[in-house]
Amino acid sequence: MECREITEGSTTFTAPVQDETTQFPPGSAPVFYNTRMEFNRDMTVLLAKCIQPEDYLDSMAATGVRGLRISNEAGIPVTINDRDERAVRIIEENAKKLGGNITVTCDDANRLMCTSRFDAIDLDPFGTPIPFLDAASRAAKHYLFVTATDTAPLCGAHFKAGCRRYFATPKNTEYHAEVGLRIMMGAIARELVKYDRGMAPILSFAKSHYFRSHVRVLNKVTAAEETMAQIGFVMQCTKCLYRAEQKGSLLPKSHVCPICGAETEPIGPLWMGPLQEKGVLTEMQSLLPEMEFGTKKQMDKMLSFLLAEPETCTFYDYHFISRSMKVSPPKIEELIENLNKAGYYTTRTHFCVTGLKTTAPLPVIEEMIRLWNEKEFSDVVADVHLA
Repeated sequence: MECREITEGSTTFTAPVQDETTQFPPGSAPVFYNTRMEFNRDMTVLLAKCIQPEDYLDSMAATGVRGLRISNEAGIPVTINDRDERAVRIIEENAKKLGGNITVTCDDANRLMCTSRFDAIDLDPFGTPIPFLDAASRAAKHYLFVTATDTAPLCGAHFKAGCRRYFATPKNTEYHAEVGLRIMMGAIARELVKYDRGMAPILSFAKSHYFRSHVRVLNKVTAAEETMAQIGFVMQCTKCLYRAEQKGSLLPKSHVCPICGAETEPIGPLWMGPLQEKGVLTEMQSLLPEMEFGTKKQMDKMLSFLLAEPETCTFYDYHFISRSMKVSPPKIEELIENLNKAGYYTTRTHFCVTGLKTTAPLPVIEEMIRLWNEKEFSDVVADVHLA
């Protein structure tokens, strides 16, 4: 197997050579290494450096890069596991070169998590994390980190697959990126509460082809009950862009749109609580300048977005709203400024370049867009008369 030397962050390791001319280069190598997940790994290394778990399991490691970096850059004892013997040989060679407190195992991830416990467990499978969540929910002492790359089922594009895997009703709305993340997090929460455990998200985001969430595992029945209270539904109108949040129920209650009178459809169950622990994110941003990361600028931008976003369960795409009104979209910064002046906390969102996270209801946003268009039209008329 031909390998090459790679440096990610401040960690140098070897990985199999990929065929970069193929549609999916990581799949062309005998052991999987995905360069597109560097940002994901960078964020986890930075978080681990801040929260310092006692130990960490990279449960499906492939080349082992994530676990190697957690050990080398965050100074945390790690167990790096993969069931593929070829992968394990590569991990062992890299671990020997790096040194540090690294244990390498060759086992099925579920079997390992059923026989051993770890302070922090990382699930980064190819596709859905669902087959591993039950074992991880029992084996994780204090932290559980989860990636899902099956975005189409989670976002409602592959509706039946989303229903089967996550036992939820997804919907391909204009805010589907947040729906996908929250459905995944709802699945994590439901697995934990089965064992009288709760969760408190620390760092959660959506990016390109995946969703990622890092949560604290809370070992109290009261925490499980509080977690249950944060499960619910977004009730989406079938005729207009109105939606409402309905927390604390695994059974959606019927709801009629107050704008057009149509019956709403439930999306979920999904996690409706906070996505971030803002204090930890602030610490991460403070620590970032002294760390070596290839995606440092992206990380700083993401952390700034996550720190600013209000904890609403959906966002509005103001271009989508403008199209539905058959008017021009305003300048996004002007719209944000006007909504904030009106007393509705509003920011841009990492979920969508034309998205707004806001406490404003839909009619207020529509009114702001209408007034902006009227002003622009009157300015054009005035300019014509002056000419």
